[in-house]
Amino acid sequence: MQRWPSLKQLQYLVALDEHKNFNRAAKACHVSQSTLSTGIQTLEDMMNLQLVERDHKSFIMTPVGMEIVARARNLLSDARDLMELGQQQGGVMHGTVRLGCIPTIAPFLLSKLLQVCGKEYPELELLLREDTTTNLLKQLEQGQLDLLILALPVEIGGFHSKMVGVDPFHMVMPSHMAAGLHMPFDYKELPNQSIFLLEREHCLTEHAVSACRLRDKSKINPFAATSLHTLVQMVGAGLGTTFLPQMAIDAGILDNSDLVAIPLPGEKPYREIGLVWRPSTTRVQTFYKLAELLAPLIEPKKAG
Repeated sequence: MQRWPSLKQLQYLVALDEHKNFNRAAKACHVSQSTLSTGIQTLEDMMNLQLVERDHKSFIMTPVGMEIVARARNLLSDARDLMELGQQQGGVMHGTVRLGCIPTIAPFLLSKLLQVCGKEYPELELLLREDTTTNLLKQLEQGQLDLLILALPVEIGGFHSKMVGVDPFHMVMPSHMAAGLHMPFDYKELPNQSIFLLEREHCLTEHAVSACRLRDKSKINPFAATSLHTLVQMVGAGLGTTFLPQMAIDAGILDNSDLVAIPLPGEKPYREIGLVWRPSTTRVQTFYKLAELLAPLIEPKKAG
């Protein structure tokens, strides 16, 4: 009778590839290091292949091992989708959703979502992860996450998406700097290297520059911040200006500062906030229900 690898053995191999360390991989799988090592060895014996080259201090994946890892990820993802189908028998808003979100949205939205979801759908558990767009899309592809909240537009390949709201951009600067501008102002009025932006790995930088139609790159400071809060600190120190999304302003990121948000020239620039998921998932109804919860949370506050 044909022997088949177990999902647990495949999980051990994938975890080893992800964590690059037997001890860390074992902890991630909630087993002992010897259990994980034995499971991988059994998998190798069963397949009559060397998947991992070991020595006393380190290891590398063999070429065939890397191929098995890639296929194992797909099998584990399909297995999770199969389990999701079983979870839905208890109702659309039951079970667990592993939700990823980018850092320029997560601090201003996720706590509200948890509160509303806990009240409306107490049988649904949201497990949250914050990371960059690139990393989150990779984790979604590998089946480590079920659903993403991203700023659009962004290249999502074959994934499916649904826009749930728009988040306008504003220019933020010290009040004395704003007082010296003509309204509506022109970017030409700003000093060179006076606009501070996030590191390029944060998609908000590209979205802001594109949406705000900032074509004169001489206005951009070479310093790149790691977070919106760092941007606020730099601008608050009187070093220049920046672009911030409405949801961050509504959440109070400018409170207790001398900074003001002013409208940008031309059409009102914004980024779209959307949900992204794998086309193979069985939980589309769940994701649409979450979209209904998110839409009013993203809607900008009305002035006054």
